[in-house]
Amino acid sequence: MSGPDKPKVIGEEWSDERVRSFLDLQPWDASENADYHALLKAYQAMRAEDFERFIGFFVAAGRDLNATGGEGETILERISRHRRSVDYATILENAGAKKTAAAGN
Repeated sequence: MSGPDKPKVIGEEWSDERVRSFLDLQPWDASENADYHALLKAYQAMRAEDFERFIGFFVAAGRDLNATGGEGETILERISRHRRSVDYATILENAGAKKTAAAGN
């Protein structure tokens, strides 16, 4: 957290350990899919290059890239609506992420 005594760091390099730590994130609400939650939090917190490393760790751990959130959408569907998420969407697609049939692949 930044503040008067701690300047904000932009473009900070993330270690593999820090990137992997997002694999352990669990939702507060037990009804939320843990894989979707981890993907969302990683997307929200990481630069594209760190997100790409995270996706590699995520897939290697046998996690589900196509997990759906509370509204039945995959993370790919959610971030595809964001103007600045093209790199993130490409990373997900290259790793095998899909959109749900309801969203029209």
